[in-house]
Amino acid sequence: MPLTWKDSGLRWYWVAALVFLADQLSKQWVLSNFELYDSVNLLPFFNFTYVRNYGAAFSFLSDAGGWQRWLFTVIAVGFSTLLTIWLRKQSHTMWRSNLAFTLVIGGALGNLVDRLMHGFVVDFIDFYWNTSHYPAFNIADAGIFIGAILIIWESFKPEANASEEQSHRD
Repeated sequence: MPLTWKDSGLRWYWVAALVFLADQLSKQWVLSNFELYDSVNLLPFFNFTYVRNYGAAFSFLSDAGGWQRWLFTVIAVGFSTLLTIWLRKQSHTMWRSNLAFTLVIGGALGNLVDRLMHGFVVDFIDFYWNTSHYPAFNIADAGIFIGAILIIWESFKPEANASEEQSHRD
C-alpha cells in the first residue's frame, strides 16, 4: 500500500469531484428551466428532455413501490466505499484504473444525492433515431458507464498494468 494519499490512487479523486459537480450543476439547471417532460431539440438525433427515473439503469425497478430508492442508495454507498478503499491501496501511476474508479464514484454519488433529495434521479440527455429513443440519462450515468467500460477493458489487460507498474519502479 502506498505510504501517503499522494502516492495512492486517492490522488485521482479530483475526477470524482469534477463528475459530481458537473452532474449536480447540470441537474440543477434542468430543474430550474424545465417542467417535467419538457424537451428541446438540439440536433436531429439529440434532445434535452427532463424525465425522472425512480429506478436504476433503463428505469429498472422504477415501479417497485419505493423500496428500490434505499436499495440503490446502499449500492451507491457500498460501491463508492469499496472503490475508495481500492484507490487507497493502489499506486497513483495506475492511471487507467484510478480514472475508471473515480468516474464510477463521481457518478454514483451524483445519482445518490438525487435519490436522497428528490426520491428520483433527474435525467435529461435524450439520444434518438427516427422514433426510437435511447433511455434518457445524465452526466452521472455517463461517468458510471465510461468508468465501467474502462474497468472491463483493464480486466483484459492485466499484464499491461504489471509492466507499467514495474517500469515506474525502475
